[in-house]
Amino acid sequence: MTVLLPDGPTSPRLVQSLSFALSRRRTMERLRARYGSAFTVQSLNLGRMVMLADPGEVREMFQASPDEADTPDANLGSVLGPGSFFAIKGDEHRRQRKLLTPPFHGRRLRAYEGLIERETRRETAAWPQGTPFPVMPSTMRITLNVILGAVFGAEGAELDELRALLPRMVRLGSILAVLPVVRRDLGGYGPGARFTRYRRQYDAIIDRLIDRGRTDPALDERDDVLAMLVQSRYDDGAPMSRGEIADQLLTLLAAGHETTATTLAWAVERLRRHPAVLERLDDDEFRAATLTEVQRVRPVVEITSRQVRCDELTLGRWTLPRGTVVTACIALLHDDPALFENPYVFDPGRFAGARADTSAWIPFGGGVRRCIGAAFATLEMNVVLRTVLRDFTLEPTAEPSERPHSRGIAVAPAKGGLAVVHRR
Repeated sequence: MTVLLPDGPTSPRLVQSLSFALSRRRTMERLRARYGSAFTVQSLNLGRMVMLADPGEVREMFQASPDEADTPDANLGSVLGPGSFFAIKGDEHRRQRKLLTPPFHGRRLRAYEGLIERETRRETAAWPQGTPFPVMPSTMRITLNVILGAVFGAEGAELDELRALLPRMVRLGSILAVLPVVRRDLGGYGPGARFTRYRRQYDAIIDRLIDRGRTDPALDERDDVLAMLVQSRYDDGAPMSRGEIADQLLTLLAAGHETTATTLAWAVERLRRHPAVLERLDDDEFRAATLTEVQRVRPVVEITSRQVRCDELTLGRWTLPRGTVVTACIALLHDDPALFENPYVFDPGRFAGARADTSAWIPFGGGVRRCIGAAFATLEMNVVLRTVLRDFTLEPTAEPSERPHSRGIAVAPAKGGLAVVHRR
């Protein structure tokens, strides 16, 4: 076996990890400037990482079979549960993905549009007019309530309990996934013990929702994901277990709640600084192109990774040994002038009437691990933005751009996407 890895920094692992913790994007940009479109780094929780910013090599990474490269051992699955998409691999991942694909396509997907619009109007009814306020708390509540309805089918007491529990649980879980060392249970104290208590509460609520669903005579008429999972069967006729359902519902929440809310906050932040774009958003095609451009210039998730499972894996110029974590640098691809002309200019017109290249524009990842809820998130962002702009005018600003702020997994505008609105 001939191992061929890109060059990279030789500083101690702790120093490299701290640099990424302080600013992933600036660190990646600095390393690209020094080493080119691929470099090798050391991390505390993932070990050796080969980071790629060449679209051809990223495409090969996404095209690798699960036997060659699959999700890293250390990921969100460690906190979301063993049945989470982030934890399961190979055939088990394919089996569960097949069951979970239908709710996010076709008729079922379109059925959620009314729910998204209602939740948006309910939240924005109390927005202050003429005074600055951060929109991100509102977008977080909108996306949470949409998921609780569309995914969990929750109402009544369970809706109230999940609404109070899940934001705290997911926020803590995202920190524990990035810093697994703090997960240690210190005799019932500490972040790890607190997350365990949250998980017990969550499982108890999901058990009640599953029991209610199994006795619901109108179960097959419901559009929520939980109802579908209760009725679903694998190819051998076996149902999903309670644990699998609970883990996957939590995964859909974790993957689709904060990321979608944060992208919407970035959309407001960008649009206030580009009034010419703002004036054209009544056009459906241009609004969709604008959201695509927001995700290009402000990707909420800046990297996505695989871990080599075979003895060696060749990706472009490199030959990687078993266990190596290989990472697509989303943020670097999105601002590469070879892929996007004038990449630091916010220009939705680059996507008007054109589909984004899925090896260069990858906010949802790629390959068999591409986010299963991408179409749902796209619909939700479009409907929320359309509804807001129908009811309000958004006041432009000449203030400097909001700096990116890391929330563990997601990167958000530091001021929460400050807005000034006036009701139409």
